[in-house]
Amino acid sequence: MEELSLSTPALLFSAISLIMLAYTNRFLAYAAVIRNLHDIFLQKHDDSLIRQIKNLKRRLNLTRSMQIFGISSLLGCVLTMFLIYIDQNTLAIWVFGTALLLLIISLMLLIREINISVKALEYHLSDIEDHINNK
Repeated sequence: MEELSLSTPALLFSAISLIMLAYTNRFLAYAAVIRNLHDIFLQKHDDSLIRQIKNLKRRLNLTRSMQIFGISSLLGCVLTMFLIYIDQNTLAIWVFGTALLLLIISLMLLIREINISVKALEYHLSDIEDHINNK
């Protein structure tokens, strides 16, 4: 096996940072939508709003998990760089492998969250199409 250098986990460091920025933007967008839905729900208790709120709750939980796994991956990369720095290469390889697995899990959760988001939008589109067809 080729020896791990400081540049390998350092490359992932910037990629994970960008992914975390995207995750944070998703989180902030959900927070705004949830606050808006909360205000609307207090005015009129509509079943479609309850479905949307439940859907957003699932997506918010997935986003939290994505962030946790992404941050853990980032920490693993930093720990890997430290282990390489103190010349603990075997342990660094294992930690880096774990960091990669955590990143993979985070990205798989992102795929799941995107699928849920698309289904939610498809429901809205079908509601609009039903409304147009009933006119």
